[in-house]
Amino acid sequence: MVAQRPAAPAFRYRAFISYSHRDKAWAAWLHRALERYTIPHRLVGTLTETGVVPRRLSPIFRDADELATARDLGQKVTQALGQSACLVVVCSPAAALSRWVDEEIRTYQRLGGGERIFCLVVGGEPNASRIPGRGAEECFPPALRQRYDAEGGLSDDVIEPLAADVRSGGDGKADALCKLVAGMLGVGLDTLKRRDLQRRARRAVALSAVALAVALVMTLLALRATLARRDAVVASHVAERRQKDAEDLVAFMLGDLNDRLAQVSRLDILEAVDDRAMAYFQAQPTNEVSDRALLQRATALEKIGSVRLDQGRLDAALASYEAARVVAVRLAADQPSDVSRQGLLGEITTFIGMVHWRQGRLDDAQRTFADARGVLVAAEQASPTNDDLHFQLALLDNNMGRVMEARGALDEAGAHYRDMLGRLQRLAAADGGNVDVAEWLGSAHYNLGKLALMRGELAHAVAEFSADEAIQARLSRAEPKDANRQDSLLNVQAMLGRVQVLAGDVPAGTARLQQAVDAARALVALDLSNTDAQEHVALFSIQLARLRRLAGEHAAARDLLAAAMPIFAMLRKQDPRNAAWQREYAEAQVEASAQALLRGDRVAANAAANDAMRWLGPLRAAQPADRATLLAALSACLAAADAAPDAVAARMLRERALGEAGADGAQADPRLLALRTEAMLALGRRADAAPLIETLRVAGYRDPALVQRLRSQHIDYPVNEAFQRELVAATGGSR
Repeated sequence: MVAQRPAAPAFRYRAFISYSHRDKAWAAWLHRALERYTIPHRLVGTLTETGVVPRRLSPIFRDADELATARDLGQKVTQALGQSACLVVVCSPAAALSRWVDEEIRTYQRLGGGERIFCLVVGGEPNASRIPGRGAEECFPPALRQRYDAEGGLSDDVIEPLAADVRSGGDGKADALCKLVAGMLGVGLDTLKRRDLQRRARRAVALSAVALAVALVMTLLALRATLARRDAVVASHVAERRQKDAEDLVAFMLGDLNDRLAQVSRLDILEAVDDRAMAYFQAQPTNEVSDRALLQRATALEKIGSVRLDQGRLDAALASYEAARVVAVRLAADQPSDVSRQGLLGEITTFIGMVHWRQGRLDDAQRTFADARGVLVAAEQASPTNDDLHFQLALLDNNMGRVMEARGALDEAGAHYRDMLGRLQRLAAADGGNVDVAEWLGSAHYNLGKLALMRGELAHAVAEFSADEAIQARLSRAEPKDANRQDSLLNVQAMLGRVQVLAGDVPAGTARLQQAVDAARALVALDLSNTDAQEHVALFSIQLARLRRLAGEHAAARDLLAAAMPIFAMLRKQDPRNAAWQREYAEAQVEASAQALLRGDRVAANAAANDAMRWLGPLRAAQPADRATLLAALSACLAAADAAPDAVAARMLRERALGEAGADGAQADPRLLALRTEAMLALGRRADAAPLIETLRVAGYRDPALVQRLRSQHIDYPVNEAFQRELVAATGGSR
């Protein structure tokens, strides 16, 4: 007797994705991942409790409209809920507070779908509201914490929905997606993963076979080329052809094959292919091949270095760049009058300096950049009208300025940045349509704005950042679909917004920072693998959270912090040696400490502040003159003092902060002066703080934290009207 298939309602959508619009990047990723998921062939057509397993999970409903001004869900959303086979909720602290996410869940439960609700946890903590003092971490909306009874009312039963977890230490994206798909299809997770792994393994084996076959062919060709070179002179052209064929295969391995291997996450094979190519090049002589082959070799080795740099394999990248430099030195020496060869040598040498910079080896970076500069200046003297050389030298000035800035040598850094600005201004005057020149011209203004801020010249800093913003905005309008242009614009918007806040224009600065956060989130939605955009979302969210907290907008501050922390966890796991990401994570912990104090959780505040100090200690030791790290370390130390368990510990921490702040030679930085002032006032040293307060007032510094602290101690701090006029003049009369 043949079993009858259960009757199943005909649903229009495979799933309805419910999410807070603060989590729209995760919702967009989930939407794409579900609709692109290829169900293993051997499962298609099988019968489960949810029906027949389809070939694809599409369509998926995700409402992209904002609902802030609506009074109810609306007919479209309600209808879509009724036509969806299951509901997938993107869970986070923002979702837990969202009225609309909760209402979508309740509506779906009323429609009889209570057993077909699945969760993707992207932040916060499930059922944290049951733990005293941790309610702000709750990621489940209220409707997911209790069950409806037969009459439609809430019962006392606690719901335990199937939840996939993409937080740090959770399932990871791949396993989380498998868990959701298994639940939606009604198949066992182990069954789906086993079938999925079998499918991926078959694809990987196929690509592995291609890689190994290409490597074998390349080896045979190389062997034939070597044997051909040993033949008589009359056969030399055969050797060159074999050599060219082999190196063309290497180019394929570094291009198309690498891309295909990356698509199936076979980094082990990808790295093996690159390593094989590297070994091949290192085994080849440089004195028995044509200049064309040598140029190809140098370019290929440079590309291998760039791939390894993107993978975070700094030592391997350095080895590749250094091998490329050996070839470039030979080419440059053979034809010293060939400017293009000198330029190639200078470019590769600059890449070597960049790796040293990423590794925190400032001495090596400075020396290598100086070597590159020597090569490029000599080439420039031989070809004074070569704009490519002028552009390379401008970028080299940018790199050398960064090294000097990290050393605390601001005068030397400023000289490099001004040289950079001058070169780019001349190039822009000669070719106003060159967008690369225009973009880096903006960066030169940005660099000078940073130095002005460190020197306490707030009006000058605002003027320089405004100049950069105007350039980046123009480029962005010209190429609205270019993500790199958008990224450059939002970066300067955030910086300008922060400096406007320091100068007292809090509404304008906050608005700019919010604009930068929104723009960064949009870039992440386009490409979840864009780590620069991910970093900007997290960093700018933390900076905006601080402003929202100081303005009394505590819920908004909590949401911003909750959105940022999982991103920092992901970034730190991806590249543990990235110093900037470590510092920014510590800054996020300082904000977490401040928010914990606001809700009366001193234990959590103390833990977060001490965690920040623990991460910042090694960074301070590696680059003691780096201003951003110093400011972060002092902020963490003072946060730990505010959350200290007793007065003795608090005093010791504040004295420590004062000692570290006083050890820095650049005492004009108003951010540094404000932190010293905060420590002195907390220690009761009001008289000692008075000169610093006056210096800050004259400089026009009006960060909300300082203003609030002075007000709490009844210290008069009037607006500097002269500075306000200077600020208006610096920005061309607009603020």
